[in-house]
Amino acid sequence: MVRDPSRDPEPPSVDEVLDALADDAARRIVAALTEPKTASELSEECDIPLSTTYRKLELLTDASLLSESTDIRRDGQHTTRYSVSFDAVTVSVDDGAEGDGDGREFDVEFSRPERTRDERLADLWSELREET
Repeated sequence: MVRDPSRDPEPPSVDEVLDALADDAARRIVAALTEPKTASELSEECDIPLSTTYRKLELLTDASLLSESTDIRRDGQHTTRYSVSFDAVTVSVDDGAEGDGDGREFDVEFSRPERTRDERLADLWSELREET
């Protein structure tokens, strides 16, 4: 199972992204994700209670900053791993639409890493399962 909000057709709002990154614990989690890790690994590494870690992971995933994947094990003890789903996040301010008088508008843009072969295969498998 793969949950990757960065592939959603509707991008997150500027507020969602800024709210997620405004939190120190959430930023420590993002900084610690040099490779995919479980919530337990992140909780221990970042010295954050596990319940708080899960809340921050949900917030970061909903803001399209993280993706999650599930390692399927034969013993039935599946493991969810989290990884960063961006190379860069840019928040910009422009003058709004020409002449509409609405003032400045904020925008958020993501630079995303190229999908690996395994990720593309997982996407295809997910799409196939949805169609059946």
